[in-house]
Amino acid sequence: MVKINGEPVQADGMTLADYLTQAQYDLKRVAVERNGGIVPKARYADLVLSDGDKLEVVSFVGGG
Repeated sequence: MVKINGEPVQADGMTLADYLTQAQYDLKRVAVERNGGIVPKARYADLVLSDGDKLEVVSFVGGG
């Protein structure tokens, strides 16, 4: 089980990009922290989520 923004999610074995796409995040407008470290966008497609991972996903919203 992976914890994403404090909620348990069955996402182990998925790539980060696959999870974000499935959860309908805009990959261009998010930042992801995994286990205390920022994940570079270039790694989203090859980073496989593992049981026990803790992610924080933050979406950026434009406005003014």
